Amino acid sequence: MTSILIAEDEARIARFVEKGLRAAGYRTTVAERGDDALALATSEDFDLVLLDVGLPGIDGFTVLRRLRATGVSTPVVMLTARGSTEDMVRGLDDGASDYVTKPFRFDELLARVRARVRESGAPGGGDPTTLAHGGVVLDLRTRRAEVDGAYVELSTREFELAETFLRSPDQVLSREQLLSRVWGYDFDPGSNVVDVYVRYLRAKLGSDRIQTVRGSGYRFTG
Repeated sequence: MTSILIAEDEARIARFVEKGLRAAGYRTTVAERGDDALALATSEDFDLVLLDVGLPGIDGFTVLRRLRATGVSTPVVMLTARGSTEDMVRGLDDGASDYVTKPFRFDELLARVRARVRESGAPGGGDPTTLAHGGVVLDLRTRRAEVDGAYVELSTREFELAETFLRSPDQVLSREQLLSRVWGYDFDPGSNVVDVYVRYLRAKLGSDRIQTVRGSGYRFTG
């Protein structure tokens, strides 16, 4: 199983990322301090490191430089609230593989993770180009959807929600999980946007394909 180190001191973000990656089939370890992240990344065999810039102890840039100085070539994706070009260039020059600016949607982060893991040749790095379950087929390259062989037009957000369901068929996904994976951790948790888009999807994919599990969330049955 592909193993990922999450170096992030904001507990809410760390939980958000960890839950999403575990649901996507990755093994995760969380470090809240830069010195702890450095010790873990140099002593254990990770396939990828998600590295926040603003870590206590030593910052992410220092962690990255020391990793590269000791010969650790593990792919590193930098996470930061800083959006300046200078910070991006600095991270990439220091040896980062990619850069994600907060706030981010989980599907964006997951796409970056898959790409970097795939490039490194780590086990589990392959990513399917289509998802299918119960007559619904999603082409992840063209962003096209088919239902029982007929093309169905989905908006960007509808497609992302459908993709989330098809990656976890027959599993109950809470509104919180759906909200964080499709809309991002910074989205208002009191919003009813999930219910609204589930209603849209039911109209396009078939009302019987998405079940409401009272008190828990939704299940895609196909």
